[in-house]
Amino acid sequence: MEQRPPGARRPRFGFWSVAVLVVCLVAGLLLATTREVSHGNEIRAADSTRLSDLVRRAQVDVDRAADARDDLADRVQRLQEDAAGTDSRVAEVLAESGDLAAAAGLTPLTGPGIVVTLTDAPRDADGKYPSGASPDDLVVHQQDVQSVLNALWAGGAEAIAMQDQRIVNTSAPRCIGNTLLLHGRTYSPPYVVTAIGDPARLAATLANEPGIKMFKQYAVRYGLGYTQQESDRLTVPAYTGQLHTEYAQPVA
Repeated sequence: MEQRPPGARRPRFGFWSVAVLVVCLVAGLLLATTREVSHGNEIRAADSTRLSDLVRRAQVDVDRAADARDDLADRVQRLQEDAAGTDSRVAEVLAESGDLAAAAGLTPLTGPGIVVTLTDAPRDADGKYPSGASPDDLVVHQQDVQSVLNALWAGGAEAIAMQDQRIVNTSAPRCIGNTLLLHGRTYSPPYVVTAIGDPARLAATLANEPGIKMFKQYAVRYGLGYTQQESDRLTVPAYTGQLHTEYAQPVA
């Protein structure tokens, strides 16, 4: 056997032995805790609290805060108007901000346009999925909503609303489970998108959008809902949320 040279470092078997023991003890503790929490049964995803449920519960607080915000905004507006009656500089600033309100989406807009509706696929009479379909095949996803919005903006839409809210540059619709989160509020399908603009041009960009073409294929195969309807008169509401843009200017 080869002898170790004088002064060579010896392996630290003591340290690794203790480390392995600690890891085993922690793993055993975790397994015991999991069994206790699950009462000896397998923990399933359906038994855990879903993120969409948490969002719904938080909706109450969001609505309450939104009501308080709207009340404060009304009070600020009244104070500004009162100040404008005696201060010409305040009146000038209010007039300038009023001119920019339309470009910022802060005023309603009415005109011709198109309405697009996206809907989840229904289950059969027994509550089962269509043959060969997975749950993800039967619901509207965030990319489907985004494809519609992108096509409408590309088609020259002057204003867009989704459900009952105006879409602005800071809007970010997000799907959480089978619900949609928009500006702190949650919605269930059907998802309705209203756009003001040239109906023929909007329809053309919708027809050429790859994401919408894919969604229509799934609609035919699994029963997802997709409809679009042109109209001579639609109304998009004003945006009532907070504007977080720090630096911006209207585009001519």
